[in-house]
Amino acid sequence: MSGDDYKMKAAEVFELKNGTLRVNITNYGATITSLFVPDKQGYLADVVLGFDSVDAYVKDNSPYFGCIVGRVANRIKDAKFTLLGQNYSLPINNGPSSLHGGIKGFDKVVWDVIEHTHGEQPSITFKYISYDGEEGYPGDVTVTAKYTLTSSKSLRLDMEAVPKDKPTPINLAQHTYWNLAGHNSGKVLEHSVRIFGSQITPVDENSIPTGELMPVQGTVFDFMSEKTIGSSISDVPGLGYDHNYVLDCGELKSGLKHAAKVKDPSGSRVIDLWTDAPGVQFYTANYVNGVKGKGGAIYEKHSGLCLETQGFPNAVNQPNFPNVIVQPGEKYVHTMLFEFSAQ
Repeated sequence: MSGDDYKMKAAEVFELKNGTLRVNITNYGATITSLFVPDKQGYLADVVLGFDSVDAYVKDNSPYFGCIVGRVANRIKDAKFTLLGQNYSLPINNGPSSLHGGIKGFDKVVWDVIEHTHGEQPSITFKYISYDGEEGYPGDVTVTAKYTLTSSKSLRLDMEAVPKDKPTPINLAQHTYWNLAGHNSGKVLEHSVRIFGSQITPVDENSIPTGELMPVQGTVFDFMSEKTIGSSISDVPGLGYDHNYVLDCGELKSGLKHAAKVKDPSGSRVIDLWTDAPGVQFYTANYVNGVKGKGGAIYEKHSGLCLETQGFPNAVNQPNFPNVIVQPGEKYVHTMLFEFSAQ
C-alpha cells in the first residue's frame, strides 16, 4: 500500500479532547498530528511538529513526525541479524543500517481503528497486523496502540504486540517532535531538559551503539540536572543529540519510571514523561531541514525534540543489551505517559 494506494483503506484524522487538552491522531502510522496544550495564562498552542493533511505525511517524506515506528525502532547494524541460527536481511535505509522498521515501517501503513471512545477519558485504539516477512522480519505480529487522555493534563499511550508463530524482535517507539513554545516557534535550544539516565549507549560513526555503557556525569550528555539544550549541543559530536539514555534513576509511579522533564521558559509549558521502557532516544531534529509544515511553518534543524522511549538500539545484535526478542504467545508491552503542566 504505497503512494496513492493508501487510500484503498481510508486514512482519517480522529480527535480526542477533554476540555483542557485536544489531540488529533491519524490512523496513518498511528500518528499524532496536533496536540494543543495550555500555558500558564491558559493560552493554547499546538506543541507538535507535523503537516496539515494526511496526504502530506504520505507524500512529503516526513521525518517520522508524530508516528509509531516499528517493527523495530532505531538502527540495526548492517541491516541484518541472526535468530535461532537463521540469518535475516533487512532494508537498508540509513547509511549501512536499517532504521525504524525499514522502507515501509509501521509509520507508513494505515492501521485499523478498533475503538474510539468519548467522555471523561476519551481514547482511540489502533490495530495493525504485520505479516511474516514484512520488511524482512519473521512471523506474523498483531500490534495495538491505544491513546487515552487519562486526565485533564495527561496523555497515555499503551502499545502491545503479540507474535503469532515465530519469535521476532519487537521494539516500538513513538516519534513525536515537541516544541513547547508552539510547533511554529523556531528552535528548541532554550528548552530545558532533564533526563533520568546516568548512562548512554555510546555510538560509532553510523550512530550504532558500540555495546558499552558510558556514564554521562561531567560530559555533554549529562542531563541529570536540568539544563538548556543550547548550553551544550555545540559540543556534541555530529549535528546534535541523537543518543539512547539508560533510564536507571527516575522515581517510580504506578509501574512507570520518570524518564524526562522538558520545560519551555517562554510559555511555561512543561512535559513530564513516564515509561516502562529501558531507554529513551533523545533527538534534537538534527536532520530536519526546510520542511514545510502546518500553517506554512518551515521547520529547520533543532526546531523540535524527540523523546523516544524504547529498547536499546541494535539490541538484536548486542547480547548484553536488554532482550527485544518476543516469543509466540508472549506479549510485548510498552507504555508512555505524558503529563502536561505550566510553571
